[in-house]
Amino acid sequence: MDTKHINKIADELGLSRDQIMVTVELIEGGSTVPFIARYRKEATGSLDEVAITTIRDRLGQLQDLDRRRESILKSLMERQLLTDELKEKISTAESLTTLEDIYLPFKPKRRTRATIAREKGLEPLAGMLFKQDEDMDPLVEAGSFVDQEKGVESAEDALAGARDIIAEWVNENQKAREKMRRLYGKKGFFRVKAISGKEQEGAKYRDYFDLEEPVTTAPSHRILAMRRGAKEGFLNLRVSPPEDEALELLEGLFVKGDNAASLQVKEAVHDSYRRLLSSAMETEMRLETKARADAEAIKVFAANLRELLLAPPLGQKNVLAIDPGIRTGCKVVCLDRQGKLLHTETIYLFKSEKERSHAVETLSKLCREYKIEAIAVGNGTGGRETESFIGKLDLPEDLCVVMVNESGASVYSASEAARKEFPDLDLTFRGAVSIGRRLMDPLAELVKIDPKSIGVGQYQHDVNQMALKKSLDDVVTSCVNAVGVEVNTASEQLLTYVSGIGPKLARNIITHRNDHGPLASREELKKVKGMGPKAFEQAAGFLRIRGGKNPLDASAVHPESYPVVEAMARDLGCSIVDLMENETLCQEIDLSAYVTEKVGMPTLKDIMKELAKPGRDPRKQFEIFGFTEGIEEIGDVRAGMRLPGVVTNVTAFGAFVDIGVHQDGLVHISQLANGFVKDPGQVVKVNQRVMVTVLDVDLERRRISLSMKDKADQVKKQDEKRAKPDKEKKPTQKRRKTGPTAFNNPFAEALKR
Repeated sequence: MDTKHINKIADELGLSRDQIMVTVELIEGGSTVPFIARYRKEATGSLDEVAITTIRDRLGQLQDLDRRRESILKSLMERQLLTDELKEKISTAESLTTLEDIYLPFKPKRRTRATIAREKGLEPLAGMLFKQDEDMDPLVEAGSFVDQEKGVESAEDALAGARDIIAEWVNENQKAREKMRRLYGKKGFFRVKAISGKEQEGAKYRDYFDLEEPVTTAPSHRILAMRRGAKEGFLNLRVSPPEDEALELLEGLFVKGDNAASLQVKEAVHDSYRRLLSSAMETEMRLETKARADAEAIKVFAANLRELLLAPPLGQKNVLAIDPGIRTGCKVVCLDRQGKLLHTETIYLFKSEKERSHAVETLSKLCREYKIEAIAVGNGTGGRETESFIGKLDLPEDLCVVMVNESGASVYSASEAARKEFPDLDLTFRGAVSIGRRLMDPLAELVKIDPKSIGVGQYQHDVNQMALKKSLDDVVTSCVNAVGVEVNTASEQLLTYVSGIGPKLARNIITHRNDHGPLASREELKKVKGMGPKAFEQAAGFLRIRGGKNPLDASAVHPESYPVVEAMARDLGCSIVDLMENETLCQEIDLSAYVTEKVGMPTLKDIMKELAKPGRDPRKQFEIFGFTEGIEEIGDVRAGMRLPGVVTNVTAFGAFVDIGVHQDGLVHISQLANGFVKDPGQVVKVNQRVMVTVLDVDLERRRISLSMKDKADQVKKQDEKRAKPDKEKKPTQKRRKTGPTAFNNPFAEALKR
């Protein structure tokens, strides 16, 4: 453990050195972020997952810097270029950029104009010019370097070579690069033009055909869009500050007067900027702004994914799930309360009246036979029509019909996990199973799908894929461990994300469960192959065993704290079950009496919360949601309508809202609230129920513009905008027993791509 890293991270985060040291020790010892945050609060001073993740990531960055530092020192040493002064500079460099600037003059490089000039023996002339003595006559001095055998034909050739060397010195000067970097950062502009002849083919980028935008204010989604347009060959993208300011800055550093030698240096400085330094700085600024845009996009994606994974579960119900289909029919499956597949069927709703009548009989029969408590309908093509058809059936009043976000279900259907679970089942039926299970427990089902296929985020295929995967894996891991996992029913994919387990141990748990039956206690986990002391310590508190030998096994109380709970029950003269069922008994406990060196007040308070609601699910309670009756297609939507909807995606430029017409509308960031909004994620979340006002409907491009501002404010603006206000009567809103749906529109598809 490097104490310099500990001190640096502590200073950066405003935390104590001890907090950082303990956290780093735990991480390096194999502890996971969820475990540290939940079960090591005394050690870390109750740091949360965000702080622990930040410490972990910053430590990784500093270690990467150290590895690069060692590589540079080794290279310089092998080439006998390492001096004590250079070693000191490299050893104290605090960023990768500074480190690379120091190394640049010594970095092995391809043959350059300056290299050729040095081979001609012109470096002494460059040195004389660079001193800029007033008495120096450049042409006279250059004349002594003329050597036709070396390729120096004239004094002008010698001066040109010397200027090439000076240009390289300017380009490699650490101070010049630092100042130029700041100039690009403060006054740089993205300058975008359409590539001639590609305007029509690249029409989707027409907003960027003639654009100048400051680097400091360009939002992440526009940076990524500009870069994508350039990559696809439709846009010419450059990044630069005003050239006169850049040249003035460099002249101030290197040009000492206005004598003949200074004019030679000035010419070299201009050449250095235009030929070398500007392209180097542009590349750096492209990378820096890309990293910034990536970070913002990944942050948005991660926040959306968290909301989606923690969506309220319906719970254990007998579910009939339908994957709608117009030509090939609707695939119907019946699932029991544990999500086990009981029956499959295909019905046809969009062909003949005879087949529709048969579908009515089939669905009614299945609902009775399998005691169906909820119907899940996928929100894809034909979803609203299917939901409308079911709504007219003579079904029990308490049987809810829920539209389910099916984004990613097709990915699961063709996955190895689906093939392994249902080797003989058609792909479409696998999709229906996923839809039904997603209603029962979104988290348990969505972990089977690559997060990038779930349908939230922006430009996810353009950002750094390693950083994206790491962030999304952190989110999934956090959500799974926050909710807890029933070890006897969990899938292999779900178990994989439990703290300390991973894919191999997850498979071993499934194998042990299949060979020996359900585990009766957490203690039995130690019998699973590969479940060593460390893995057990990390995983046990997040695994639940309901109905087991020890009632605490169904809670988030870690086995290491069982003796504390047993002591509490013993002191009160009651059982552990009594403690878990009688809140009055818990109120009699003096927690200070149970504080030890290992168990402090934070852990004791967590234990008390868990005893009050053992195994509680942190997710919100499931609520029925209804779209507006009669609004089922984009053609039904009119400007001015006030409609209920569900937020399906939040981006840096606004939020997409499903209003039940197979086409999400966009609430631009300027329309999210009456006041200024900087971060849409602070106003709305994925799966949030909202009321929106329709601003505009573009049937040709299938785009719907929405607003969440006050209705009165919107009506006033619409009246001002339209010469002839739309006085068409708005449809009456009737709430149906339906649920949130996913988006399916060109905006969203573009984001996913």
